[in-house]
Amino acid sequence: MTVADFVPALRRGRRRHTCTVRGVPFLLVPEEALALSATAAAVLDLVDGERPLTEIKTQLAAQFDADPGTVGRDVDALIADLIEAGHVAAQPATRKPSSSVAASVGRTTAEKNPAATSAKPGEPPSVGPPIAMLAELTHRCPLRCLYCSNPLELTRRSAELDTAAWARVFKEAAALGVLQVHISGGEPAARKDLVEIVASASRAGLYTNLITSGLGLSTATLDACARDGLDHVQLSLQALDQASAATITGHQDPLPAKARVARETVALGLPLTLNTVIHRENISDVAGLINLARDWQAERIEIAHTQYHGWAALNRKHLLPSLEEISAASDAVDAARRVHGGSMRIDHVKPDHFATYPKACMGGWARTGLVVVPDGIILPCHSAGTLPGLVFPNVKDTSLEAAWTTSHAFNAYRGTEWMKPPCRGCPRAEVDFGGCRCQAFAVTGDAAATDPACSKSPVRLPGPVAARPSASDKSSQAGRYRGFATQTEDA
Repeated sequence: MTVADFVPALRRGRRRHTCTVRGVPFLLVPEEALALSATAAAVLDLVDGERPLTEIKTQLAAQFDADPGTVGRDVDALIADLIEAGHVAAQPATRKPSSSVAASVGRTTAEKNPAATSAKPGEPPSVGPPIAMLAELTHRCPLRCLYCSNPLELTRRSAELDTAAWARVFKEAAALGVLQVHISGGEPAARKDLVEIVASASRAGLYTNLITSGLGLSTATLDACARDGLDHVQLSLQALDQASAATITGHQDPLPAKARVARETVALGLPLTLNTVIHRENISDVAGLINLARDWQAERIEIAHTQYHGWAALNRKHLLPSLEEISAASDAVDAARRVHGGSMRIDHVKPDHFATYPKACMGGWARTGLVVVPDGIILPCHSAGTLPGLVFPNVKDTSLEAAWTTSHAFNAYRGTEWMKPPCRGCPRAEVDFGGCRCQAFAVTGDAAATDPACSKSPVRLPGPVAARPSASDKSSQAGRYRGFATQTEDA
């Protein structure tokens, strides 16, 4: 299809949004908020699924008395970028260009998040609004995954926030500047009010992502969520076959339910992402998992190596793959990208254990996102509750704005003033922001220590087990499954 004869249209699950808190236009897409220049936003205002691309360029050039060739090249580049990223579809043109007039042209820009920056000694760092919020509705889950990062002390149903509380939290989040909400758990479908919760998030103006195992998510519930504002579904995928899935999840056969939810999500026109957490039990299946994602018509698959928090930390010895296995998995991802790269996005989150430098966990402590857990406690990341000496606020008695801007816990590790050597003064201090505080505490006993993933840390992460446990070593094979093994009325 040539540039002159197609109509660009935003794909389902994408929409333009102007954040009144920031005064910045965004393109909201599955699990991301892409900041736009004012001119790029104006182009997307014309991408309505009706105007041919040639008409859009003609309108812009006429409106601003600009050189048509320059305008055309800029628009072509922008639309090409968005098509490649999977956010715009090219449809056949059905009418000739008209001479109506619109706005200006530009390129998308990656937002430099107006988040925490360094402050004067003794002062809390300045902070911009968060981009995303993880809403953990419940810790109840039909799966008992060995790699689960939920806390060891799981919240019971009797302590969960009710429907009205979540609706209020979503309104507060939108007023604070949150653009994306990730509705998760546990398994969010364990909540009988899931549809009402999704609807309230959508009414608040948030882009809604449902993070689900698929188990317990009925056809009727998924249909109702889609009708009431659900934007995107992320479905977990642990294994290719029943036996492996049972070993990893503690559930006899979760795959049929997952396949059904994938089919129904695609049939509803919602974007589908598959999330596969990688460890020793499935790392040899990376290529097959990617192929299955393609068969299920996922737009994206995330191959994410296990983060060793919560239950995964208990099972580190059992789950941590060897360097050779990790290298082979990386090669498999690269090969799959060459095959599927034009039709499916493949993200690869590599493990910390062999890194030179740590990741900027959550973009840095309390810089880009926050978490509300089932009983209402507000955290800067899902594992922050493990850190000693910090009292985290609760939505029952504290607004999200107060928690985000003034609470001691959220300011404890913002910016760089809290850092010790070798982080203090390091050129990467405002690149990775010290890495993961939870990982630092888990390995060293000091939440302010250098992340053990960093090559400059005097204490490094535990290395991989050299070989798989023998068949006779039952204790090392078993692992420890996540709690709530038997679902009680209050579990």
